[in-house]
Amino acid sequence: MELVRQSIALLSFFVIPTMLVAFPLYGLYKRVPVYEAFVDGAKEGFNVAVRIIPYLVAILFAIGMFRASGAMDFMADALGPLLALVGFPAEVLPMAIIRPLTGSGSAGVVAEMIQVYGEDSLFVKMAAVMFGSTETTFYVVAVYFGAVNIKKTRHAVPAGLTADFAAMLIAVWTVRLLFG
Repeated sequence: MELVRQSIALLSFFVIPTMLVAFPLYGLYKRVPVYEAFVDGAKEGFNVAVRIIPYLVAILFAIGMFRASGAMDFMADALGPLLALVGFPAEVLPMAIIRPLTGSGSAGVVAEMIQVYGEDSLFVKMAAVMFGSTETTFYVVAVYFGAVNIKKTRHAVPAGLTADFAAMLIAVWTVRLLFG
């Protein structure tokens, strides 16, 4: 098990520098004007950011109301015993509830968990793996689908939530296997 951890640590050290070098080199190999393509992408990203601001404000307001109303605590209390049957700790449930809604809110949950449990705790590791392996499903639907005027999200939400739920369970089980 220690060999696996050391291998992952070594590999993770080289992933981002390799990508930062490999993508521009591949673009040059394909004769793409790399810098111009980068600037065009940045311009397009800025335009998208301006278009999504109203949707972003709406979703952040809704999440603030959800937390302030006590609904998150109610859901955590109600779902805790059920998820305990599959080995999902109640301490990580706020992350599971907030993550499909917002990335910044879930980052806040992780920061709060670090203060409560310590940065090396099993619960924080579970939440951190959830953060990296799940998507902000409702945020994506509200902001990005809204920005490009997609009104029919019939299959997107159930598919996204199913993937989120599976990733959360696997995150808990994997952290238990590697660190528990």
